[in-house]
Amino acid sequence: MSFWSLLLRYAFFAVLATVANLAVQRAVLASAGQGAGLLPALIFGTAAGLLVKYTLDKRWIFYDTSGGLRSHGRKFTLYTAMGIFTTAIFWGTETAFWLIWRSDALRELGAVLGLAVGYAVKYHLDRRLVFTRARAAEGGRA
Repeated sequence: MSFWSLLLRYAFFAVLATVANLAVQRAVLASAGQGAGLLPALIFGTAAGLLVKYTLDKRWIFYDTSGGLRSHGRKFTLYTAMGIFTTAIFWGTETAFWLIWRSDALRELGAVLGLAVGYAVKYHLDRRLVFTRARAAEGGRA
């Protein structure tokens, strides 16, 4: 796959995961209220986005067709671990935008910006550390 095809596909999947994340956040915030519901909204939204992104990345970015509970469990655990740092980028940006402007629109802008930076970092971590078979199939190119 060409660089541009990969970039567009990865960006599209990031958008899908972001939409899932923000939709879940909105649902949680609507039921809990803005101030009290921000942390649960971040947690549940992040979980939704993580599941969507893992499923799409595994199959359509890294072409990982391995199956089985053990394989999925190991890879999903590594994938999630790689996301801890990138989630801090996302949560920090979104929270900073909320604390500075107290606006849902700007909070979501912070989320989108934080997710964009986080996803760029995460791709490289996943490629090097999680989906190593896909990297080997490419000839180990970095």
